[in-house]
Formats: sequence, C-alpha cells, structure tokens
Amino acid sequence: SPAMSRRVVRQSKFRHVFGQPVKADQMYEDIRVSKVTCDSSFCAVNPKFVAIIVESGGGGAFIVLPLAKTGRVDKNHPLVTGHTAPVLDIDWCPHNDNVIASASEDTTVMVWQIPDYVPVRNITEPVVTLEGHSKRVSIISWHPTARNVLLSAGCDNLVILWNVGTGEMLLALDDMHTDLIYNVGWNRNGSLLVTTCKDKKVRVIDPRKQQVIAEKTKPHDGTRPIRAIFVADGKIFTTGFSRMSERQLGLWDLNNFEEPIALQEMDTSNGVLLPFYDADSSIVYLCGKGDSSIRYFEITDEAPYVHYLNTYSSKEPQRGMGFMPKRGLDVSKCEIARFFKLHERKCEPIVMTVPRKSDLFQDDLYPDTPGPEPALEADEWLSGKDADPILISLRDGYVPIKNRELKVVKKNILDSKPPPGPRRSHSTCDSDFSQPALEEVLEEIRALKETVQAQEKRICDLENKLCQFTNGTD
Repeated sequence: SPAMSRRVVRQSKFRHVFGQPVKADQMYEDIRVSKVTCDSSFCAVNPKFVAIIVESGGGGAFIVLPLAKTGRVDKNHPLVTGHTAPVLDIDWCPHNDNVIASASEDTTVMVWQIPDYVPVRNITEPVVTLEGHSKRVSIISWHPTARNVLLSAGCDNLVILWNVGTGEMLLALDDMHTDLIYNVGWNRNGSLLVTTCKDKKVRVIDPRKQQVIAEKTKPHDGTRPIRAIFVADGKIFTTGFSRMSERQLGLWDLNNFEEPIALQEMDTSNGVLLPFYDADSSIVYLCGKGDSSIRYFEITDEAPYVHYLNTYSSKEPQRGMGFMPKRGLDVSKCEIARFFKLHERKCEPIVMTVPRKSDLFQDDLYPDTPGPEPALEADEWLSGKDADPILISLRDGYVPIKNRELKVVKKNILDSKPPPGPRRSHSTCDSDFSQPALEEVLEEIRALKETVQAQEKRICDLENKLCQFTNGTD
C-alpha cells in the first residue's frame, strides 16, 4: 500500500540538511597552517574570532582573526607567540569570547586575553602560564559550565584540571591511563569525563572523586586511534577502526558498556575521524583528517539509533576543522552548524542549513542553547556542585559581549604558613642573608614591578588610541 511505502522513510526535520562552502571572498586566505602531525583540530572558533595554529620558526604560534576579517590575511598580521615549541591544541573559553587557551610541545599551557581590536604587534605575554606536565601537552578543553576550570592532557599520560583564575592546579588524574591519551571530552554539565587511550580503553571518569566509573576495552578492534564524546542522556559515541581497518562508529550506554547500542562500518580510509556533536539537534558530524568530506548522523532513541543523514563532499582534503558554537550561527538563514575547514594555505567556512520556506524564526531548529554565562564558580564545582549550562534564546540572534578582562589572582605565597614539621635549624646560609638586605631586595622588586605595570598601561592606552584612529578611517 502507498501508506506502507511512505512509512519506510524516517521522519526528521534534519533529513535535508545540506552543506555549502561560502563564496571565495568569505574565506581566510594566505595562512600557513601548521604541519605538525597531531590529531587535534588545529582551529577554534567563537562568535568573535577564528584561531588557527600556524607554522612558526623556532617557537609555537597561532593566529587570531576577527570573524569578519575575511579575504587575504596580511603577512604581517600579529600572531600569538609565547610558546617555545609548536602549539598542539587551542580552545576558546566558553564563558569569555576574548580568552583562549593553548597547549604546547614545550610542556606548558598558556591562557591569553585577545583584544577586540587587532593589536599592532605579536601577543607574547599570556595572562597565565600553567606548568605541571613533564611532556608535551596535546589536549586542552574548558569546563562547559564552571568558570575558569580548564583541563589539559599530556604525553605524560596525565590529566590536570586547573583553576585559571588563580593559576593553581585543582586536580591531577595520574594513575588512570597506562599509555598515550588520544582524546578527552566533558559531558554536558561537566560532572564526568570520557577519555580514549592507546591502551585501547574508553574510560568514563569522575574527576572530583578521581575514579574511573566505567570502562570499555576495545570498543573497536583495530589498532588505530579511537575518539569518544558524550552525547545526550549519558550515552557515548565513539569512532575507531575494525580489525580489517574499516572505519567504524559506535554508540554505547554508560550503564551497560558490554554491548554497543549501535556499531556501523563506514569505509576504509585511514584518517582519524573527529566527531563534532550538536546537542540541540542531536547530530554528530564526522570530519576525517585528510578526508574531503563531512558525514553527519542523527542520534535518536529508535533503532538503528545512529541514522545516516548525508555527506558534504568537496575536492580538497581537510587538515583540521573548527566548529562554531550555536550562538555564533545565523538563525535567519536556518544555519544549524558552521565548520571552518583548514587547507594548506587557507580556512574555508562551510555552512550547514536546513531548507525552510519561511523567514520566521524556526523555534524547532533553535531550542535555547548554552550562553556565555558560567553556571558555577571553580571552587563550587570542585566542592561537588553540578549545574547545567545557563541557556539563552537565539530568537533575536546573539550579539557578542564587549571584551571582559580575565583577572588572575595568584594566591600569595607569603600568606600560606610554612608546613608544620621539624623546625629547620638555622644553617649558615640563612644567617648570611640579614633581614634589612631582604627588605631592600623586595622593595626594589616592588618598585620595578610598578614601573613595568605603568609602562604596560601606557602601551595599552596608546594601542587603544591607535585603534580609534584606524577605526575612524574605515
């Protein structure tokens, strides 16, 4: 019967999502994209900026461009260049569009304040440098709902959680991974982590209890890297390889890790699939490094649970990929995702759209979505509190907030009393250093610091003035 044949096609408002590259003049051209071999995405975007890890002689650098500054990038465009070895991963703070963190082969993590104007020279001074890893740091990820909480993972098999507002290490998860960590992802409220590791295990970790609460050995039988992300309802989505080197995707239930809810073979390419998830539409987009396509799937509660929607195909392979948060999209064009595809020398935005005839706000496509306000402070989260993201409506579009400064208040070392224990005997060394001499050195340091701060303020004021001139001439 005709009714029968109609019912075979699954109803979904996302069945006709299609991808389109922007026009040529809307790309970012002449960028020397980093050639480091590393499975990170190399690109981070938010409603104000696109940041891309670039080639840089001797140190490590990334470039930050205002979103609207499309076209050819001036070869003297300032870079962010504080690292002494290549930058391996970058991530914008979800609660402050002017703050970005970078992880580097030089074992440090740096957090940067990016001004709304384009600075005149390279940005070389991070707001804070986080030191605690002993090997290169290849993964970085902000907590989704707690202010100033940042996660880093390094080749020392260590996951560290930081409070960026104080520059302190909050937690170190050190006995959990026996080998190289491939990726780390937060769940929606930031109460759990999922990690994948070269030891072929997917682990679900409660970071505050410092416990692995569930794990799955070999969700995919192949030896190549696995990726895992949380999707809705605590489920976990993985990409990996079969024993026959076919690429696979899997969907798993945290409470029953034994059998997959879904496991599908895809193709025999060998690029690692980077999954990007949009919780509002329950769509997972898979971007293989070195592929020239983006495949996307809708995740639902009915079999086969992971439903293939479509593939965006192009001629050129991608070297990396940025994924715009929902509040950075154009709701008037029914845009439900925007990717920033890296080529060797350029960055090409790709827009994913649901075709609709009406010009009205499509509220079924745009449920309220996480906004820029954090739901918790770092210490509240650390003490055991959880909170879902604070949501905003996109009905009138989203207007980015003016530049908010990240202030780092280092705990004063002099405030904390020396640890109790056997009294140190006064060695000869101590007595040589008299109290007045010490006071003198401290006084000189204080005076120098004041001078430096005054000069920094002068530079900043002058740059702002310069900015007014240049904006005046546009």
